[in-house]
Formats: sequence, structure tokens, C-alpha cells
Amino acid sequence: MSTSQNPLKAAIVILSDPRSGSEEALGRLFNGLATAYDYKHRGDEVTILFQGTGTRWVEELGKPDHPVHDLFQAVVDKVAGVSCGCADVFGATEEAETAGFDLIKDNAVPNTKGLPSLHRLVSDGYAILTF
Repeated sequence: MSTSQNPLKAAIVILSDPRSGSEEALGRLFNGLATAYDYKHRGDEVTILFQGTGTRWVEELGKPDHPVHDLFQAVVDKVAGVSCGCADVFGATEEAETAGFDLIKDNAVPNTKGLPSLHRLVSDGYAILTF
């Protein structure tokens, strides 16, 4: 549990691209989910968003043989959703819908279907951590 009276609040934004094929992309995903796990198990508030090319992870993480699958399953209840506009641009909309994730569009960016509002999260007291 957090040492303060009020729990800490963090929004984990996954931006790394699984198609890059790099260890860095996998490492960023792993560390983002591990941070969410840490917050969750300390009793703090945490939410996970997949944005940008990070929207492509949704399909990969559904595979039981993926090296981060078990960690993802441990925090999947903290996933707020997938950026709608980003999923459209990076071809991940169908995978996000199939996986049952919300397509978040509360930031009405012109010429998109909308993206998550990081401003709203900051206004609600969340620290934004990007991976």
C-alpha cells in the first residue's frame, strides 16, 4: 500500500512498436507493464493505455507463448483501452475490438476518431509514464 494517505495515481502509456523487432521495444513494454504491476500490488491507482504504434501490442500480448503474456494477464484489468485514432492509423482497430478493449477517443483531435486525453488524466491527478 502506498505510504501516503491518498494512493498514488499513474497512467502507463505504451508507445513502443512490436513491429520494430528490437529488444528495446519489448523492454519498454515489459517495463511499462512491470510498473503497472508494482502500482497495482502496492494498492495505488494505475491505468494502462496503448497509443501510437503501441496499439499493435494488443494482438501480440494475446498469444500465450509471448514472453510478456503472463505479466500482461496480471495487469489486464488495469487496461483502460486503446487509442482509437492511433489504432486506425497503425492498423490495430480490429485486434483491439476482438480482444475486447475500449477504443478511447476523449481527445477529439482533428481528422481522427479521437485519442485518449492525457490532459484529463493529469487533471485527475495521474502521473503520465511513457514506455
